[in-house]
Amino acid sequence: MRIFVALDIDDAIRERLSRFVERVHEFAPEARWVRPESLHVTLKFIGEKADSAVEGIKQALETVGSCAIEMRLRDYGFFPSAKAPRVFWIGIEAGPQLAALAAAVDTRMAALGVPKEEHAFSPHLTLARAAGGSGSPHGRKRNVPTGAFQRLQEKLAALPAPEFGAMTAHAFHLYRSQLSPGGSKYSKLAGFDLL
Repeated sequence: MRIFVALDIDDAIRERLSRFVERVHEFAPEARWVRPESLHVTLKFIGEKADSAVEGIKQALETVGSCAIEMRLRDYGFFPSAKAPRVFWIGIEAGPQLAALAAAVDTRMAALGVPKEEHAFSPHLTLARAAGGSGSPHGRKRNVPTGAFQRLQEKLAALPAPEFGAMTAHAFHLYRSQLSPGGSKYSKLAGFDLL
């Protein structure tokens, strides 16, 4: 099964993000927009694992100790760059606890044979991807403008930076991702408290 570790977001913030997307999605109609119910803050993408490996992953995640994490969701950006956008995201401001949590999860998963992250943790919430394999290594290598987000960038540049509010995460979760023609569907396999 395809799995990852992430933080859920509060319903009030999810609703604000949903209203924001309703206002701006028409400026990037060819992009693949993430459904509001699927929004989450990824801490670690694990990938395909046998069902039999999940129990060991849960046990390793239970050993991750961290406190509740305060976050503010605001502003936006594009990966890999504004000049060659493939992913449209919302920024997350948080103290060092969020990066420490991601690092602890990465370390526990590395002990189970999951490759460590190559890049520093960059907390964000993905709202949309350019059509045609966005985020793939091939797409990143090309790093060329796609035009998918040009109108959206022009519209956003004329508006104040969006603010979606603050929240405190009291848990993180192991999720299962099931791919389908209508987009990925996520289900929680386990939760781990942040005290």
